Amino acid sequence: MTKEIKESKLDIMRHSVSHVMAAAVKELYKDVKFAIGPTIAEGFYYDFDLGKKTLSEEDLPKIEAKMKEIINKDLKFVREELPIKKALEKVKGQPYKIELIKDLEKEGEKKVSFYKLGNIFEDLCRGPHIKSTKEIGAFKLLRVSGAYWRGDEKNKMLQRIYGTAFETQKELNEYMNMLAEAEKRDHRKIGKEQELFLIDKTVGLGLPMWFPKGALIWRVMEDFWYQEHLKNGYELVRSPHIGSRGLWEKSGHWGFYSDSMYPPLEIGQALSAAQEGKKAEVKEEYLLKPMNCPFHITLYNMRPRSYRELPMRWAECGTVYRYEKSGELSGLTRVRGFTQDDAHIICTADQVEAELKRVVDFILFIYKSFGFDIENINVYLSVRDSESKKYAGNDEGWDFTEKVLEKVAREKKLNISKDVGGAVFYGPKLDFKIKDCLGREWQCSTLQFDFNLPERFAMRFVNDKGKEEQPYMLHRALFGSFERFIGVLIEHYAGAWPVWLAPVQVKIINIGAAHEKYCQEVAEKLRAEGIRVELDLVNETVGNKIRKGEKDKIPYILVAGDKEIASGQVAVRQRGKGDLGPQDLDKFIKNIKEEILNRK
Repeated sequence: MTKEIKESKLDIMRHSVSHVMAAAVKELYKDVKFAIGPTIAEGFYYDFDLGKKTLSEEDLPKIEAKMKEIINKDLKFVREELPIKKALEKVKGQPYKIELIKDLEKEGEKKVSFYKLGNIFEDLCRGPHIKSTKEIGAFKLLRVSGAYWRGDEKNKMLQRIYGTAFETQKELNEYMNMLAEAEKRDHRKIGKEQELFLIDKTVGLGLPMWFPKGALIWRVMEDFWYQEHLKNGYELVRSPHIGSRGLWEKSGHWGFYSDSMYPPLEIGQALSAAQEGKKAEVKEEYLLKPMNCPFHITLYNMRPRSYRELPMRWAECGTVYRYEKSGELSGLTRVRGFTQDDAHIICTADQVEAELKRVVDFILFIYKSFGFDIENINVYLSVRDSESKKYAGNDEGWDFTEKVLEKVAREKKLNISKDVGGAVFYGPKLDFKIKDCLGREWQCSTLQFDFNLPERFAMRFVNDKGKEEQPYMLHRALFGSFERFIGVLIEHYAGAWPVWLAPVQVKIINIGAAHEKYCQEVAEKLRAEGIRVELDLVNETVGNKIRKGEKDKIPYILVAGDKEIASGQVAVRQRGKGDLGPQDLDKFIKNIKEEILNRK
């Protein structure tokens, strides 16, 4: 199914509720200055400048009560369009609105629109809005946070109120229950409890480090990734973490991607020389890589290529670095250094469709392997706005690639929405958004065409007629990044890792000191079979040790005492099922190895 992305009825209502919230804040705090109040994926927010007044969560019920008063008055939303000069007069004393109007004027706008809410509030807004407040269903204000004006740390810190709204109270209640469950599943909380990863300001914000258990999960995922890529006809390449300034100038990143890159590193001298104030004799500037693509293309261009070598599928788990403002960092899902599971497919026009289908199948296989519902994936087809001049490539190339992406998505029966104008400047793309067990969408896999780099790097191959031709290049990532995907998995599983991914698959507990040797022998046998084991031989009651294992969400707990030693068995407890009774060790090993093999 294909549909255009448009503002939904719910989005329009939420936008209107944000105006009601702004009206309530105006009545409660007389000197407030208004910034912006858009809708977001799960609700809305509005940014306010309240001077010396600092809002807290305790202020939200008071604002909600005032909002209900306003809603009960059945006030109308009325649109008014004004010339720029009159618009500026109307927002006198509101510096953020003045700035927005002047920006619109610079963009060539002659008039701007306002929306009146009865006679109590008026706001600069493009709309649309509902007809009156009686159309508002159920709403809830969620939290207060700080936000820099226009997201720039150089600007003033404003106060942002987040809220949500639904058509019915039942839907709102379900959403609030989901938020409560999401809080329990927060990957930052579980990551700390299970000692998976650490982000420490001494090392640097947005730079995750991995404890042994987290590093082990990563290794299992990466081994799986490599095995499946080799099975799927990919070859592995590797590239450095930095590249010369000239490389990024040639690729266009220096000009087009500079907002997401870090300033150059001076490589022409040692730190000690720089500390002494010396100037480098030879100036060498390098940049931390934000992407792997230019390296892969450089490898391709090392020698002339023939059509007989194509398609070429080159993959790399490469760590990249992108500038993120400190206030926008969030656990593993928004970091400054992350490892992309990147690949570039270089092919002929005749091979494009088959390669796209292979990638779609690979993406769905990956999601299924990690327990996601592949029937419930939303895919966004981002195409260019034909009236915009910001895109690389020619009309023929864009028409071909957009049509073939949609054709493949339809044939694969993907649930696609078309996002006109959402394409990046270098080509159209498919973005895959999975839903976790709470129904939340997460952006992970992406599949993109690139017209920019093949042209900039003069990529060529000799076709079957002996003439040079420019190949098509596809970018694709399956996890997106290891960090983000692991963060999503933590919340999806709530820390209860499936057996094949669990850093500790089996915990072995002794009943008493006399049983330690037998437990160690069991552990050695399991490890010899590739099973990840943890021994708990501390001097505590069995009940306490079992509770600890269950709290750690370990898939299997084995208990051994006199009976088990005498029979050569183990008492098995399975997560979620409790006591399974005694089992022969060989049978247990066979069963758990089958689970691991089948990625259970």
